[in-house]
Amino acid sequence: MSVVTIGLDLAKTVFQVHGVDEAGLTVLRRKLSRADMAAFFKKQPPCLVGMEACSSAHHWARLLVEIGHTVKLIPPQYVKPYVKRNKTDAADAEAICEAVAKPNMRFVPIKTKQQQAVLALHRVRSLLVRQRTATINALRGLLGEYGLIAGKGVRQLAILSERLATSDKTVVPDEAREALRCLFRHIDTLTDKLGEMEKRIVAWHKSNPDSQRLATAPGVGPITATAIVAAVGDGSQFKSSRHFAAWLGLTPRIRASGGKEKIGRISKGGDRYLRTLLIHGARAVVGTTFRKDVTPRPWLKALVDRRPVNVASTAVAHKTARSIWAMLTRNEVYRRPSPLPMAA
Repeated sequence: MSVVTIGLDLAKTVFQVHGVDEAGLTVLRRKLSRADMAAFFKKQPPCLVGMEACSSAHHWARLLVEIGHTVKLIPPQYVKPYVKRNKTDAADAEAICEAVAKPNMRFVPIKTKQQQAVLALHRVRSLLVRQRTATINALRGLLGEYGLIAGKGVRQLAILSERLATSDKTVVPDEAREALRCLFRHIDTLTDKLGEMEKRIVAWHKSNPDSQRLATAPGVGPITATAIVAAVGDGSQFKSSRHFAAWLGLTPRIRASGGKEKIGRISKGGDRYLRTLLIHGARAVVGTTFRKDVTPRPWLKALVDRRPVNVASTAVAHKTARSIWAMLTRNEVYRRPSPLPMAA
């Protein structure tokens, strides 16, 4: 019997293949080296190939699609229940092969090279931000040992640098002074690299209509818009706006048993980076309620009055996520709600 479904367990050098026929019987078990992957699948008739959506999955998916196979990527957490007994490469491949044939299974769309290129810019930017934050924290801690402190924020580093430069040798020894100056130079280097990454992201944003359309929503700028377009695409893989918000981890976690439901905190599932960007943007929107130079939004002011700021920000992020899904699937810009008529 010919192979109709293949489960492929990805790795760096050794790959495991598990194939079944139309009746679901195992007809293929094999280990492949990285060099033999392309040649092996070129010999196979077109079939359904399932893989976990992990590192290098999109690369191999694009390659197998070019050969003529149908490729579906499965979130790893949905494959785990199908693993029998011990976890081995062969057991993982068998589990993937079984999971990919399920009619109600959820899949991850295959990303293009351009999408992954933009996401690479975001990953590098995020790494640079973390490195700069860690360096600033280390610098502040070391300066604090010599009584040199300043307010919070990156902009206060100039004050710290000036205080270090004007301090006497009896306050900061030469050995410590040179080490601290090294950290200042490292922060400047990270800031320059961070600026370069953001310039590239903004340049791609200006050339992409979908990203520009998303940026019309409140609390969504070029960074958030480009990240969502690169990670989500057209949003057609989500059935509804709530499905998209749940994928981002912005919907409450529900526990139900015996007809009783308990609604808890947000699930924090899905892409943490996208959720963080949306919540940061929502905090900026919520912050406008405390500014006198901004026209107040009645619904937002009422939300802030009855809920803590962080809870309100998460609720606004959830609302923004739903709007973004509608904008992606309908190819529309953000439509601001019409103000309610004043009561007579």
